[in-house]
Amino acid sequence: MSYSDSPYRERSGVRVFHHILIPMDLSGRNAEAVEMARDLAKESGVRVTLFHVIEVVSGADVDEFGSFYKEIEERASAHLSALASRFQGSGLEVVKTVLYGKPAEEIVRFAMENEVDLIVLASHRIDLSRPGYGWSTLSYKIGVLAPCPVLLVK
Repeated sequence: MSYSDSPYRERSGVRVFHHILIPMDLSGRNAEAVEMARDLAKESGVRVTLFHVIEVVSGADVDEFGSFYKEIEERASAHLSALASRFQGSGLEVVKTVLYGKPAEEIVRFAMENEVDLIVLASHRIDLSRPGYGWSTLSYKIGVLAPCPVLLVK
């Protein structure tokens, strides 16, 4: 799906999103991105997906590290549930999703397969004394690879 093919709804000449994806890590740095996405979602009455990808050890079977991954999955689910509580009373549909894989690949794949038309995620501020630093970050990869608009919250 490309930006021009996206199934936006128009209201008063303004494009309105219908599915916002909020990828997050477990660091707690996502609060501002969640708040911004919540405010955008409230304006349009859209579906919101809170999303976390558990990165798997390369070359290892998930079952091989079963208890380790189970603990991370439980922690991720609890984190998403806590953030979902910020949407209570908003009347919005909020979905929590935890997947396994490589974060950039899974986020882009999910966006394509689930008709996401806006991704909102936390990012870092650019250090002007080191302008090339940070180009390998997840937010940069998503910004380049995503099939829809991406809002980076700094």
